[in-house]
Amino acid sequence: MNQQLGKEYKLCNKQLIDALFDGGRSQKQYPFIVKYAVQELKSNTPFQMVIAAPKRTFKTAVQRNRIKRICREAVRKNKTELESFLNDQNRQLGIFLLYTGKEEILPAKLEQKTRVLFQKIIDDLQHNYA
Repeated sequence: MNQQLGKEYKLCNKQLIDALFDGGRSQKQYPFIVKYAVQELKSNTPFQMVIAAPKRTFKTAVQRNRIKRICREAVRKNKTELESFLNDQNRQLGIFLLYTGKEEILPAKLEQKTRVLFQKIIDDLQHNYA
């Protein structure tokens, strides 16, 4: 599998993001809240995502960008399980990942949390779309 997380994994379509919030499901795994929905995406990737860090918690853009960069790296390293599941099911997923922690977490810890979060999403999809 490809270990890159390129531009094609970025969810930019406003209609898809709005549909994700209107009819999507959510999961929590501190420090993340994730909204996701099975959608027909414009690219050939199994999922596209948006990563957000709140301005209220992280006042400077430098802090928010660092959080998002660390989160993207954690997703990149742990995406293979989610990708293989979605490819097997022939589905595409729109994901909105919101970082809700009050401070930065070590990247290794964040990768572990991302792995658990992706497993929760897979379990939920298996139960609701089987």
